[in-house]
Formats: sequence, C-alpha cells, structure tokens
Amino acid sequence: MSLALFYLAAAVAVGATVLALTRANAAHALIYLIVSLLGVAVLFFLLGAPFAAALEVVAYAGAIMVLFVFVIMMLNLGEESQREERALLNFRHWRLPGLLTALLLAELVYVMGNSVSPIPSDAVLPKQVALTLFGPYVLGVELASMLLLAGLVGAYHLGQHFLARDRGYNN
Repeated sequence: MSLALFYLAAAVAVGATVLALTRANAAHALIYLIVSLLGVAVLFFLLGAPFAAALEVVAYAGAIMVLFVFVIMMLNLGEESQREERALLNFRHWRLPGLLTALLLAELVYVMGNSVSPIPSDAVLPKQVALTLFGPYVLGVELASMLLLAGLVGAYHLGQHFLARDRGYNN
C-alpha cells in the first residue's frame, strides 16, 4: 500500500466531512457527506478490508444517503425551495464534490490496476466477519437488530400520529 494514496484518501475524507459540516444547504451537505463516506471506503480498501469497504459504499453511501435524500425531498419548503433546487443544477455547485469524487475514483482505479494487490495477505474476509459476528458476538448482533426494529416501529407510529393530526383526524 502506498502511504501517499492512503493520505490522499484520508485528506479527501476529512475535507469532505468538514465541508459537509459547514454547508448551510442540506443538499450540499449531503453531497459532501457522500464523498466523505466514499473516501472512508477507499481507506478501508487500502487497509486490507475490502468487505468493509463494500459495506461502506452499499450501506452508508448508498442506502442511508438515499433515505436522507427522501427526507430532504419530503421537507419541500415551497417556492423558495424550488428556486434553490433549480440553482443547484448549475455546474459551479458540483465542481468541488465532483473533483473530490474523481480524485477518489482515479486513486481506486490506480490501486486496482496495479499489478501488486493492495490487499495484504492477512486481510479480513467476509467469512471471518460472519463467524465473528454470529459466533461470540451473536447476542450483541441480535440486541442491535431488536433495537433497530423498535426504532422502526416507533418511527412508524409517530409518523402515523402526526399524519392523522395533520389531516384533522381525532385519535
């Protein structure tokens, strides 16, 4: 693993995180957060955890960010929001996130195209992760799943309550 590639991916991840925290517009912050998560995925890959990198991309940069996009869309703030969305289509808003993402993509293509594998021989494989999670830590995994299920049911009931209240139904 090249130390320069590691520090480059780390700098992109930290920079995108700082930009995500300092943006006033939620859509801009979301884009920088996605770039940050992609940078962390590259870091995982460079450290010899390709499974963790894939999970980072699929679970966080994919699924959870899609939920954030839906929340932003559901918060539709009216005509002012539509004007801001039209302004977001301007190329100047996409230059920096696009540059950071292109930098990560170029780094990943370079690493994957290199004849020497960046994954060390002692890399953590998905089978090892599964055996660990569902071996000694099975109770923690099951408790976490129950907690997530309770949160999902609670969010559903709160949403139904507020939806009924907004529609004028009496509960």
